[in-house]
Amino acid sequence: MTTTDPSNRYHRILVGSSTETLDAALIIGRRPSSHRIERRGDPRLVTVRSPRNEVSATHVEIRQEGTAVVVTDLKSTNGTRVTIPGRLPVALRQGESIVVLVGTIVDIGDGNRLEVLPTTRSIPQEESIP
Repeated sequence: MTTTDPSNRYHRILVGSSTETLDAALIIGRRPSSHRIERRGDPRLVTVRSPRNEVSATHVEIRQEGTAVVVTDLKSTNGTRVTIPGRLPVALRQGESIVVLVGTIVDIGDGNRLEVLPTTRSIPQEESIP
């Protein structure tokens, strides 16, 4: 019998030079905090550098709902700019959410551009049967 590794169903987000898996919501900012976010489960806090303070302390949330990836501006001061492949960039209003596609770039300021990556390729694994 074959099974698929559950981690293969999650999209990934490129944040700088590291990749984060969307097995939990990501809260991204200069000094991210989840205390003001109402969410199921525990989000993962991701800190980015912002020398000019263009990025809010708790700036944006990226989460996966089913197979969809949702980006939400967390009432940031300087806004969140989203570029979905093949479309013009969109500036999210404070608190606004948008469903995005693989290849979407989320610009949160100060050179911080987050990219939505596909799920890892699903390779069936043999399950040992006792």
